[in-house]
Amino acid sequence: MKKYPTLMLMVCLGLALLAAIRPSSALAQSTPGGRPLEGAPSVPAGTVPKDLEGIGIEDKNGAVLPRDVKLTGSDGRSFVLGEYMDGERPLVLVLAYYGCPMLCSLVLNGTMTGVKGLNEIAGKDYRLLVVSFDPRDKVDIAQEKRKNYVEALGRQLEPIDGSQLGAFEFAVGDEAEVRRLAEAVGFNYRWDAAQDQYAHAAGIFIVTPKGVLSQALTGVEFPPDELRTAIAEANKEVWHSPLKSVLFYCFRFNPHTGKYTLIAARALRVAAGVTVLGLLFFVVRMFRADRRKKAQAQPGPA
Repeated sequence: MKKYPTLMLMVCLGLALLAAIRPSSALAQSTPGGRPLEGAPSVPAGTVPKDLEGIGIEDKNGAVLPRDVKLTGSDGRSFVLGEYMDGERPLVLVLAYYGCPMLCSLVLNGTMTGVKGLNEIAGKDYRLLVVSFDPRDKVDIAQEKRKNYVEALGRQLEPIDGSQLGAFEFAVGDEAEVRRLAEAVGFNYRWDAAQDQYAHAAGIFIVTPKGVLSQALTGVEFPPDELRTAIAEANKEVWHSPLKSVLFYCFRFNPHTGKYTLIAARALRVAAGVTVLGLLFFVVRMFRADRRKKAQAQPGPA
């Protein structure tokens, strides 16, 4: 045992590192937005299926969205994205395509479920805009989708400028225009000819009233508390940089007080992880120094 003190210390440290990481992994698995879909193919940890390479949601938080993206509403009117970033209300933005066989419906249904649980009202406290990234989708299908989801929502919409379309709308657009919007928020997708459908990620985007991407909520379920917090943060022009994402993991925003409160368990988890990584760096340096000393102590050739 005394012969390998550094090695034993590294083993113990490795076990401690696993213990520090496992709680956060469990948390991620228990988060509704992070659950894999039932029946999804098994993929080794840390790998991405070849047909999904380059597909996902990049961290573009803090990006200013292009206000001049041209879209067409469910009533056939032409408008630009900037009309839904009015400086007064946050925007809940969903990128989907209306012929999607499953995933887009799950995202839209998850969004509707989250919205139903809000006290906030679409049109009064925030706007909701769904944009199709399939250029084959036309006004008639957008109109049908909007009608179905407004009925499913079953809630009063606050008219904006005399129309409920400003509160909750389904839109279509040319491929180049929608692609600009998708790239701005970090939504990467592509057409899969073999499957005859689009390969894309699942999530929604919360945009500040001034048109800055506040954050992306990934997954297919968006609990009301999570959605409420995201809208409240966006309303205060808060956006999550990678560093902020780590910090906000340890804090919860209270929309009533406008302040953040510390989540002790998460803060301790992050602190433990940082401490273990620091110790690991220290032990590796000790191990290398020990090897150098042993090499120098060995007698040279006679």
